[in-house]
Amino acid sequence: MSRPLRATYALLALAAGARAAVQIGADFGRAPGAYLLTACAAAVYALIAATILSPEPARRRIALIACSLELAGVLGVGAATLLWPGAFPDETVWSGFGAGYGWVPLLLPALGIAWLLRPGSPAIH
Repeated sequence: MSRPLRATYALLALAAGARAAVQIGADFGRAPGAYLLTACAAAVYALIAATILSPEPARRRIALIACSLELAGVLGVGAATLLWPGAFPDETVWSGFGAGYGWVPLLLPALGIAWLLRPGSPAIH
């Protein structure tokens, strides 16, 4: 499960980063908050992809914190887009709990956290 997990994070980093670049470059003034949020999601995905398989406790801790922030972001933005449909003038990667990405953004941080905290995994001090 470890390599597919990292590969999925890398793919999401690429997809969200490309989406944010196009949105920011084409029409930033339309929905700057949504587009910057997607760019931040891409950065979080890239950070997790780079750290999640590390044997070093400090890097694994970074991955755990990033996965936790990602989960909080997906839940917060997902709830906001359901409770206040006009909260963002355009969709983010986390809108509708990641519905535009097949809900992978909702499931992935839970899998990442489970992977990092699984029994027998290297300790996160």
